[in-house]
Amino acid sequence: MPMRGIRGATLLTADDADEMREAVCELLQEMLTVNEVDQEQVVSIILTGTPDIHAAFPATAARALGLADVPLLCAQELDIDGAVELAVRVLIHADVSRSRADIHHVYLRGADVLRQDLKR
Repeated sequence: MPMRGIRGATLLTADDADEMREAVCELLQEMLTVNEVDQEQVVSIILTGTPDIHAAFPATAARALGLADVPLLCAQELDIDGAVELAVRVLIHADVSRSRADIHHVYLRGADVLRQDLKR
C-alpha cells in the first residue's frame, strides 16, 4: 500500500493550551475522517507551530486522540516577518490506497489563508 502525505492547518485565537488541544484535535480528526484513514494506517505525524505559540505542544492533541503508538515530531516554524501568527500545521503520513489526487487536505479556522493555491 502506498504512503501518502495529508496536509492540514488550523489557526488559534490565543496562545492557550486548551484552545491548542481543541483546535489540533479537531484538525487531526477531520484529516483522518475526510480521507477515510483509521489510526492503524497512520505511519507518523509532523506538527509545527509558529514561534508565538508557547502554551503547549501541538503533539499533545494527537495523544489525546489516542494516537499513542504513532511517532510524532513537533517543531517550531521559522520566524518570518509578516507570516501568519498562531498557526499549527500538520503533515500526516498514512498507508492508504487512495491516489495522490484523491487526498483531501484540511484547513480549519481560517487557515486556508496559508494556501492560496488551494482556493478554487
